[in-house]
Amino acid sequence: MQLSLTVRGPGAEAVSYLIAKNPNNLYERGEKGLTVRLVYPTFSSEEVQFLIYVKTDPIDLVKNSPDSFDITHYINDREFAASSIFVSSIRKSLGTALNGKPAEDYASWVEHPFELELSFGPIATDLSNPELEALFAPMDYTIKIESGESFIRERSTARFITLIGKQTLQNALKHISILIPVIDNYKHYFIDERELEKLDRYGEGWLEEHPQKAFILKRSLRFPKMISQSRFYEKETKTEEKHEPPKIRLNDHRYEAIIKYVKALPKKGTIVDIGAGEGKLSVQLGFIEGVQEILSVEPSNKARLRAMERFEQAKEKRGFVEPKSFAGSLFYYDERLLNKDVMVLCEVIEHIDEYRLASVFETIFREYRPEVLIVTTPNQEYNVVYEMDVAMRHHDHRFEWTRAELRQKVDAWSKLYPYQVSYQGIGEENQLYGHPTQMVIFRREEG
Repeated sequence: MQLSLTVRGPGAEAVSYLIAKNPNNLYERGEKGLTVRLVYPTFSSEEVQFLIYVKTDPIDLVKNSPDSFDITHYINDREFAASSIFVSSIRKSLGTALNGKPAEDYASWVEHPFELELSFGPIATDLSNPELEALFAPMDYTIKIESGESFIRERSTARFITLIGKQTLQNALKHISILIPVIDNYKHYFIDERELEKLDRYGEGWLEEHPQKAFILKRSLRFPKMISQSRFYEKETKTEEKHEPPKIRLNDHRYEAIIKYVKALPKKGTIVDIGAGEGKLSVQLGFIEGVQEILSVEPSNKARLRAMERFEQAKEKRGFVEPKSFAGSLFYYDERLLNKDVMVLCEVIEHIDEYRLASVFETIFREYRPEVLIVTTPNQEYNVVYEMDVAMRHHDHRFEWTRAELRQKVDAWSKLYPYQVSYQGIGEENQLYGHPTQMVIFRREEG
């Protein structure tokens, strides 16, 4: 992940003093899991370009941390995308320019607007190109956006963004310092009062009047209580107070449908919840009468820790069967999953590259041989109802299928194995587009 900034025009060489980095020396700084380097590919009185590059070591990044045994670090590319990790690293290296405190002889250049071109990436995002442009256009940037599809993966969410405009160096760095985490919508640290301080400091002078201010605050601070404490927060005025029953979240509809189906099964003593996340479904399965064992399988160690806290709290309630949590993945064979009564993949398969699914289901049907397999996944047709500006509902989805596409895939997966297949829609039905979630149930025909 890298950021390149080019300044053109008289006085361009002042940039080296604004960032306090000697153009004749390679700047390099190391910290846990990261190496930050800054070089000047171009340096003259009329044009200066500096490049700041952050190299990550994913293994060292998680070593001796709570995520040390989180295998998602080996199968995801998060550590190689511009994000809050990147911003935190370059803030330290470019702190002199960000705070506007160079050597006294060059203090007057802090307020000098340069003709500049700023590029950064790759950055993973769930935002559409028009939404990205709306973040930078109010500061009078011309925006160029290059997709990462050709060299990362098909339908990649990665972007390379270039901003062209007339700005002070300090303001340009303030803009990206706030907006890169907004674009990526990812924080590698806990959000607390220090985040308010950073937003107030780096948002000063431009965020007050930004038309997307509410959106930026929401993606930066996440929590309503935190958002309301920002000096940029403006309370919405409501002309009419409506008392409507709270809507049930789609995720709750999914859990309800799965629980209802499992309750009705004659055999449900042993259950596997694969891709269990923070254990919300696993907990509900633990209260079903007749269930004797639940294996809650999840590759993320951070999610498993939260799940185990949830299980511990549920233990206090009568009739609860505590799930057994362990690290695992559909990519790795695990004999502990053999011959269970029920296996559940709730909103899991769309996070797997499509070409890998055939082998995944082959392992399930041929090796694990559950009596019942329950799979849920989004119905791509329903996205029209949501009036989405992006291709898929979540930035990590590798695909989303129509109802016909799902049936075609299911036929291919199951034709060689003794399973009967049925389908069920979950969520509010649309006459044209069906339900938002598709549920497929595979029932084994032999004992």
